[in-house]
Amino acid sequence: MTEYLKNEGKFTYAEAGEGRPLIILHGLMGALSNFDATFEHLSQNGYKVLIPELPLYTLPLIKTNVKNLADFLHDFIEFKNLENVVLMGNSLGGHIALYYIKHYPKDVSGLVLTGSSGLYENSMGNNYPRRGDKDFIRKKTEEVFYDSAIATDELIEDVYEIINDRNTLIRTLAIAKSAVRHNMAKDLPNMEQPTCLIWGENDSVTPPEVAEDFHKLLPNSELFWVEKCGHAPMMEHPETFNNLLKDWLKTNNL
Repeated sequence: MTEYLKNEGKFTYAEAGEGRPLIILHGLMGALSNFDATFEHLSQNGYKVLIPELPLYTLPLIKTNVKNLADFLHDFIEFKNLENVVLMGNSLGGHIALYYIKHYPKDVSGLVLTGSSGLYENSMGNNYPRRGDKDFIRKKTEEVFYDSAIATDELIEDVYEIINDRNTLIRTLAIAKSAVRHNMAKDLPNMEQPTCLIWGENDSVTPPEVAEDFHKLLPNSELFWVEKCGHAPMMEHPETFNNLLKDWLKTNNL
């Protein structure tokens, strides 16, 4: 994806394709590369796909929260002069999309959530991340997926670097606490955009009951399950994920 990266002003983002704008929002421990297969698939099938790098670790600590990340997204959409966007988010990215829609509903024509926070998230179980404990990081990273092999040494090293750095750890915890404060349950019934929920049946971070609650509370939603899959269907089963997404977008004229 590096060949598609752009740096303009305060924004670093990947962009490819032509058509309706579809913005992908990565999670707290996620990277743009988590969406490689989906980025490639959609950009070749009628969409302008954009993945902004969220300023998770560069905002002032007091502004490191869901609200300001949604404000950053708003700045990005205005900077790119986008209209009628489809927002897609995994984990924290989904939460940011929901918060954005609450405040800027007219900007968004469709929503895709996969393993989204916003109602409940069990990102580290009952434990805080332990600095310097790579075995702990490995175990927790592997638990994100149904197939632990997806948690490659490279991915574990990336998470370890985040947790083992005091600056990024403090901001990781600040965002996690912010996500708990910004529970979206009361707002979801007011969000009328067509919404696609693609969920791993074995998601332990945002368990299946979270998907079912989203489905109940969002008035215009469809829920699709991916078997033998954890918190990141677009990584574990990219072909299934892309086919479900493509069919849903077509059905909803998005």
